[in-house]
Amino acid sequence: MGNPEGRFHFAIDRGGTFTDVFAQCPGGHVRVLKLLSEDPANYADAPTEGIRRILEQEGGMPLPRDQPLDTSRIASIRMGTTVATNALLERRGERIALLVTRGFRDLLHIGTQARGDLFDLAVPMPEVLYEEVLEVDERVVLYRGESGAGTPVKGRTGDLLEVQQPVDLGALRGKLEGLLSRGIRSLAVALMHSYTWTQHEQQVGALAWELGFTHVSLSSEAMPMVRIVPRGHTACADAYLTPTIQRYVQGFRRGFQGQLKDVQVLFMRSDGGLVPMDTFSGSRAVLSGPAGGVVGYSATTYQLEGGQPVIGFDMGGTSTDVSRYAGEFEHVFEASTAGITLQAPQLDINTVAAGGGSRLFFRRSGLFVVGPESAGAHPGPACYRKGGPVTVTDANLVLGRLLPASFPCIFGPGEDQPLSPEASRKALEAVATEVNSFLTTGPCPASPLSLEEVAMGFVRVANEAMCRPIRALTQARGHDPSAHVLACFGGAGGQHACAIARALGMDTVHIHRHSGLLSALGLALADVVHEAQEPCALPYVPENFVQLDQRLSCLEEQCVDALRAQGFPRCQISTERFLHLRYQGTDCALMVSANQHPASACSPRAGDFGASFVERYMREFGFIIPERPVVVDDVRVRGTGHSRLHVEDTPKAQTGPPRVDKMTQCYFEGGYQETPVYLLGELGYGHKLQGPCLIIDSNSTILVEPGCQAEVTKMGDIRISVGAEASNAVGTRVDPIQLSIFSHRFMSIAEQMGRILQRTAISTNIKERLDFSCALFGPDGGLVSNAPHIPVHLGAMQETVQFQIQHLGADLHPGDVLLSNHPSAGGSHLPDLTVITPVFWPGQMQPVFYVASRGHHADIGGITPGSMPPHSTTLQQEGAVFLSFKLVQGGVFQEEAVTEALQAPGKIPSCSGTRNLHDNLSDLRAQVAANQKGIQLVGELIGQYGLDVVQAYMGHIQANAELAVRDMLRAFAASRQAQGLPLEVCAEDHMDDGSPIHLRVQINPCQGSAVFDFSTTGPEVFGNLNAPRAITLSALIYCLRCLVGRDIPLNQGCLAPVRVVIPRGSILDPSPEAAVVGGNVLTSQRVVDVILRAFGACAASQGCMNNVTLGNAHMGYYETVAGGAGAGPRWHGRSGVHSHMTNTRITDPEVLESRYPVILRRFELRLGSGGRGRFRGGDGVIRELLFREEALLSVLTERRAFQPYGLHGGEPGARGLNLLIRKDGRTVNLGGKTSVTVYPGDVFCLHTPGGGGYGDPDDPAPPPGSPPQPPAFLERGSLYEYRRAQEAV
Repeated sequence: MGNPEGRFHFAIDRGGTFTDVFAQCPGGHVRVLKLLSEDPANYADAPTEGIRRILEQEGGMPLPRDQPLDTSRIASIRMGTTVATNALLERRGERIALLVTRGFRDLLHIGTQARGDLFDLAVPMPEVLYEEVLEVDERVVLYRGESGAGTPVKGRTGDLLEVQQPVDLGALRGKLEGLLSRGIRSLAVALMHSYTWTQHEQQVGALAWELGFTHVSLSSEAMPMVRIVPRGHTACADAYLTPTIQRYVQGFRRGFQGQLKDVQVLFMRSDGGLVPMDTFSGSRAVLSGPAGGVVGYSATTYQLEGGQPVIGFDMGGTSTDVSRYAGEFEHVFEASTAGITLQAPQLDINTVAAGGGSRLFFRRSGLFVVGPESAGAHPGPACYRKGGPVTVTDANLVLGRLLPASFPCIFGPGEDQPLSPEASRKALEAVATEVNSFLTTGPCPASPLSLEEVAMGFVRVANEAMCRPIRALTQARGHDPSAHVLACFGGAGGQHACAIARALGMDTVHIHRHSGLLSALGLALADVVHEAQEPCALPYVPENFVQLDQRLSCLEEQCVDALRAQGFPRCQISTERFLHLRYQGTDCALMVSANQHPASACSPRAGDFGASFVERYMREFGFIIPERPVVVDDVRVRGTGHSRLHVEDTPKAQTGPPRVDKMTQCYFEGGYQETPVYLLGELGYGHKLQGPCLIIDSNSTILVEPGCQAEVTKMGDIRISVGAEASNAVGTRVDPIQLSIFSHRFMSIAEQMGRILQRTAISTNIKERLDFSCALFGPDGGLVSNAPHIPVHLGAMQETVQFQIQHLGADLHPGDVLLSNHPSAGGSHLPDLTVITPVFWPGQMQPVFYVASRGHHADIGGITPGSMPPHSTTLQQEGAVFLSFKLVQGGVFQEEAVTEALQAPGKIPSCSGTRNLHDNLSDLRAQVAANQKGIQLVGELIGQYGLDVVQAYMGHIQANAELAVRDMLRAFAASRQAQGLPLEVCAEDHMDDGSPIHLRVQINPCQGSAVFDFSTTGPEVFGNLNAPRAITLSALIYCLRCLVGRDIPLNQGCLAPVRVVIPRGSILDPSPEAAVVGGNVLTSQRVVDVILRAFGACAASQGCMNNVTLGNAHMGYYETVAGGAGAGPRWHGRSGVHSHMTNTRITDPEVLESRYPVILRRFELRLGSGGRGRFRGGDGVIRELLFREEALLSVLTERRAFQPYGLHGGEPGARGLNLLIRKDGRTVNLGGKTSVTVYPGDVFCLHTPGGGGYGDPDDPAPPPGSPPQPPAFLERGSLYEYRRAQEAV
């Protein structure tokens, strides 16, 4: 827009700690300012104060704080703010109520039913935003033409619908008046299928406005996309946050004359676009601040580096934001913030640990740990002089990489003192004492480390922690991280940029001259955006292209009209059209633009979206499915009013060699080095600075490491050429710093294998449900690293690899890949196929490592579709069996042989071979490819460090886990001894058929070891509840990790202090031909219950996965259903959640009803089903399915006879119950395990078990609330969602 009128343009980023102000002044020159976001003693609002100071400085006249500012010289104000994020984090939003379709009152509480932390027995989950729920009597279902159905109506998507019950507004009126009388003025409305049938929500909204509610958020308007759970959360967030934002905006306006009437005021949304302040809403505001930084580097670094892809690296105090830009913004359309899943376009900004304020810990087992706990702004790091903990900032200060003189004197209780290096040293010395105590008296005595070596170690561990998400972000989409430029900004990033770029193989770091205020600059460079979107359900086929064009044109017209109403001429408006496409039968939808694909004879006039979809699908996933139809889920248009400011702030040219401001001492690998310090403001175009050196301005410190060279660009930015790191030999003796780095590297190998598997697999189970694990094993088959942490896979894969080593002996050669799923060979159940590849190394006769991937295949034959029969009695009935099969031999994939094996079950009476051979073969190839990636990464690691070092650290990592478990066992023994209790503990529980699971644990406190003896457990059973030995080991590792209570490497070392005794022929180690499918999903839960009972850790959780299968000739559906979690010594059990050995997400109700012939009548908590106690058990759920077609219903459940136990006087949870209500009204108890034919009109009613209570119910009730948690960083982004999805299996 330039600055022709000679007025001010302000761009302001109001962050959690600091507010950054970027001002283009009359004449075109720039002023920047940084001030505290909260300083109530001096000003009420930081952005207003920033504007006042700059107007005062430029005008040369004082402007009193208590008077509104004159706006005659202000042309525009652009703002990004954390107001919404902070309100969400701190739960300080508006009081709201949720209105939802009857039968779904607890739907948002249950959510996906997956828990956030697999190993936290207390199951901490974010609370819902609403205070009350009203159930609305109304119901809309998809029309299927059954007899007796009403006249169909057409929804927005084109789907035919049946209005089974109109809204009962009369009954609702009185309930809404009750809410008003209780002081609730804001509502969120989420009704079933409102994304396509909006009328019911609009009727409810009209009534609410009529009655006097001040804010009403309709889910159909907040985000009209299918899936009621995220849409409902989005409506709640909107109702909760928008009034808070409006109050802030109104307060901001009051600081100006005329309340900013003639000033263009724009706010940044989460999608990177600006909107007028009157339309700035809560659900679109949570990334308002970070989005400015992405826009900033996209408009500067990307252009200046010639269009080379850029990784954004924004390191702040609490956390670090990582993002990517390669010519267009990368958006996600569903992501979680502070536990609330929002369905809205937002930039894919991944927030990870290791900010400047991330705390530093040394684990007694020998690991350096950085974060995720943070010191926060108060008390802040130790150097802030407020008694805070030691942090990454303190480590950098000790190393000389930060200079106290370059910081303002705003620290200490009076906020008038400089940074304190002495406080940093003192705090770090306490940690160094722990480190050196471990080194000198630990299992492998070594020389102590200096304070600087300890600080350097923590910085290196922090750097590696930040490299992992960058690798994942790039490789997830098929990109090479080394092909990117690192754009570094934020106050803390400059100290770490060279090291991170070097570790990722990048050769360029770009640091903008305003890097400390890049988010504010990004606001100045951003455009105004208006988006329009509506749902769709059309196949992407030629006969629908005209309709798609019409819908796109209509949305485009809406966008253009909205932008013209804001004053943009048509020549300044551009639009981009998108279709949200997916292959039919999959959930992997991609929002694609046709910008690079002009229209053809076989496409809509708006462009060739099909070609764009296929190209992107191939790039991200490595294959396409040409025979599969493509479906349009949503139609979207993004309109842009081009309005960025032309920032004319060209720095001076060089006038001689750069002036060294001072010399200082900085610590690097090998010791202190003389390091010159330069002031950024004195540097000119063309100046070249050889590392090591420090470049300082008022907002940031840049460290140019040895071997790197910094150059000042024409625009005054710093461009660093990253040189190779000087080699630093690593020995085989354990070094705690290297131990922590190797821990990250080993996990990164497993994670990157998983990314390849997910990208290249074709089945829904692996690609979308992410039901797989990848792992690295030592030469003895011992587990080194495993990702993700699917509980039932934790120990089982190790048994599989070790079986193959013993079984094959010398008959294992380069080019061989093995396939196995047999329970006696370490298998869990037959659908879990494990592919194992040995890693050979030149000069070594035997494999030096093994890599393996285990994936759940949807069908491998057997007596029922899905290979999960409830009544199998032999292993052969459950599908194809592989004991030790060479899937690849001499480098050749054995397609014919494996096909024959997968079809072999068809030779058994009443059985079938695999029903999906194509997916089986494709997924097996994907598993082979994932293993090959693992081999490549192991090779790179060995090439960098040497085979002896890598294998040594494999052993050290396993020893680290062993030490953590031994410490836990010693602590438990000491607690028992202090209470005068024996060191032997016993526990027993039963399967519903009466089979006992008995455990006796004998603990040796001197060694920190234990014997887990299951000797008196019941014999193998005739049904399928038998659990292979590997399942018990997985359950044991899971329990040990829960009991340790902190993050440790999950590997072979966890079981080293433990001897496990399982009698052969028992239900926990059955004969080779025993059926096992129920053992994997049910008996595993009972083993966990028994182990936790022996240790007195918590009451029993529901102890069941509630497996429900539905199928007929043309469809099949499988789900597991949540229940109650057990209470513990300091917590109530969580209601409506999966526990222990499963964490599977449940299908969204709208997706369920649209894809399968059922109506979900109820899905709510089963109130009162949790056991009473001082701490009560969590409630189970009630789930009712009404069938619309004839089908076979199978249930495989437990805890229908034996209740989940309570502990220490707590009462047991309620038993589960499976009821079938026939259309004629007859009710039948189905029992725990059965298959039954159901008919249209029948209803299956599932009551899942509650969790047990803990403590005497008559004891005084505990104080409300949970114990305070240390402040932690806010994790978010596509990587976080991917990990949550992986662990939700």
